[in-house]
Amino acid sequence: MTNGTTYQTTPAGHVDLGDAGLNERIATGMDAVEVLLREELAKGEDFLANKVTHLMNAGGKRFRPMMTLLASQYGPKAGSPDVVKAAAVLETVHLATLYHDDVMDEAELRRGVESANARWDNSVAILAGDILFAHASRIMSELDTHTVGHFAQTFQDLVTGQMRETIGAEGRDPVEHYMDVIREKTAVLIASCGHLGAYHAGASEEHADALMKIGAAIGMIFQIVDDIIDIFSAHEQSGKTPGTDLREGVFTLPVLYALEEEGEIGDELRGLLTGPLTEDGDVDRALELLGRSQGRRRALDDVHRYLAEAEAQMDRLPANAATNALRRLAKFTIQRVG
Repeated sequence: MTNGTTYQTTPAGHVDLGDAGLNERIATGMDAVEVLLREELAKGEDFLANKVTHLMNAGGKRFRPMMTLLASQYGPKAGSPDVVKAAAVLETVHLATLYHDDVMDEAELRRGVESANARWDNSVAILAGDILFAHASRIMSELDTHTVGHFAQTFQDLVTGQMRETIGAEGRDPVEHYMDVIREKTAVLIASCGHLGAYHAGASEEHADALMKIGAAIGMIFQIVDDIIDIFSAHEQSGKTPGTDLREGVFTLPVLYALEEEGEIGDELRGLLTGPLTEDGDVDRALELLGRSQGRRRALDDVHRYLAEAEAQMDRLPANAATNALRRLAKFTIQRVG
């Protein structure tokens, strides 16, 4: 990566956080989360277990457990069994949302393998997601009512975001609508990582609040950056087919900004982007126009605004290896788009 920052990951989600001792503590916690996930998701009938473990076995970065464990470094019970349980809950909920998202999006692939809905069918995928929520609830029952209450609000936000995306802007400003959707669908769960990691480690309310807000800002950055990559990165760089969202009729932040432009580019895009693009030539033309627009620059301006919000919250935390790691992680998300 640029600026001398290199991140190496393993299938279990281990990341070089810039400090050997911190790396070891987080790696130990990640291994414990992985063991708990596999033990928990193996419970129940065999015909359930092989489906709910389908996406977990496909890999994934395990970013949410890592963020939870990192947030726990600010309390006296860093990496404790309760922190590990909270991290496992967050990853289980994330997995459940992937099953449901793939049904909503009619996706065929997830993490390089067949999606559950493609391998079986929509009903099986939905029920597998539901079972994952049941597993998450069982682990939560071993924690406390604060965690249950917090997750009740998180569940509500996740579903609200999905519903908001499904019904559309309904006359609202499309950019404001987009920001609300990604805040509820993506950022809220990463915010929970910051809060619950700190809470179950016994961190102060001040630090827990800062970590929750850092997680929310990083979640916004992640999603906007992913949407920029979908439009502007070559397949060889991103591993994704450019314009996938355009083919699905999903207009993300850089596209929404480009559609606001006055002049030839905006006029042609508004005529072209009236729904999903089914012809390769139309996708190529849309990508060309977007490349000439101000959409990428304006979306990146928002990314840097959220980075500034995250860094302002980091200033509320003590200067230590965990805070340095948070700064590196936040900046790394932006380096993916150059």
